[in-house]
Amino acid sequence: MSGPLTGVRILDMTAVVMGPYATQMLGDMGADIIKVEAPSGDVVRAIGPRRNPGMSGMFLQINRNKRSIVLDLKQPEGREALLRLAADVDVLIYNVRPQAMARLGLDYTAVAAVNPRIIYVGVYGYGQAGPYAAKPAYDDLIQGGVGLPALAFAAGADAPRYVPSVMADRVVGMSAVSAICAALYHRQRTGKGQSIEIPMFETMAQFVIGDHLGGLAFDPPLGPTGYARLLSEHRKPFPTLDGFVCVMIYTDKHWRSFFQLIGRADEFDGDERLSSIGRRTEHIHELYGMVAEIIATRTSAEWIKLLEDADIPVMPMHTVESLLEDPHLQAVGFFDYVEHPSEGRIRSLGIPSTWSATQPAITRHAPRLGQHSEQVLASLGYSPEQIAALEAKGVTRL
Repeated sequence: MSGPLTGVRILDMTAVVMGPYATQMLGDMGADIIKVEAPSGDVVRAIGPRRNPGMSGMFLQINRNKRSIVLDLKQPEGREALLRLAADVDVLIYNVRPQAMARLGLDYTAVAAVNPRIIYVGVYGYGQAGPYAAKPAYDDLIQGGVGLPALAFAAGADAPRYVPSVMADRVVGMSAVSAICAALYHRQRTGKGQSIEIPMFETMAQFVIGDHLGGLAFDPPLGPTGYARLLSEHRKPFPTLDGFVCVMIYTDKHWRSFFQLIGRADEFDGDERLSSIGRRTEHIHELYGMVAEIIATRTSAEWIKLLEDADIPVMPMHTVESLLEDPHLQAVGFFDYVEHPSEGRIRSLGIPSTWSATQPAITRHAPRLGQHSEQVLASLGYSPEQIAALEAKGVTRL
């Protein structure tokens, strides 16, 4: 079976996490991803453990299903090769600031001149109509800019802190996948390509404010900002006698079942704080505090059994290490070991979605730097002698 994007060709000029995560998802769905790297390579190649230079574990997990070509775009020959590639692809995606693309002579006008049907996608820090347009952006800066560390502090953290995941990069990467698929559908209907801007700041502002706008959703305001349940200092894994459990007592049925479980069923109907989800939200801090005290009286295994039997949502609190042994992920085959041609035996993360007809698949290992330079250049009509000359000049790397 072939993936739903089989036949789509994508020129990937991205690096680090946001863009590569997006293009890996598109590659999993069958698109032919041509990853264009500078002679120094994607910086993530050097982050974290690795058996060989330029092939870190992190790089391997966000760059499968791609071909790598090295082009020094600051040299005229590199730009020429890039434009020859752009003339025959469906999508070009980049994650440097637009000003940098313009300096390279690769802005939308230049690229659309060789391919009017191209979908030209920029994923970068800030929308170009605002005063932040030229500012550099990294995941930490965007998390801070949209208030995530402040929300963590308001919810009881000992200090403002970033979410320990490159969450902004990955959320915006998923937004880019959505936009690209929609643009491909639009082009199929109209024949028209277009330029798309997907800024991190605005995307994450929508992501965060949607939860916490609160009373300021109305004009005049009906109350302060913040979703009280999310900001309760007790909204965290509950300590047990021997560890932690993650419990979600949410609906009327959940709360009634919990009070029955702890032998206090008669209190449920008499406690006005429990009468509706709205009232529970108003009193969530004290209710979660009560739950925390009760959960602390038994072991994790006891609570998981009791809560599951009562049909109250519960999960163990995994570490990264224990997640790898999770019985559900094992049963669905989410983790696998594969033999990489240069890196040996590596752990492979599965594709989360299941399709009845066009199942996405892993068809290529993450590439070595410039692994496909010769192949891609030859497909553009470069002769072996011309390719050798480009290599000798440092325009490409084979």
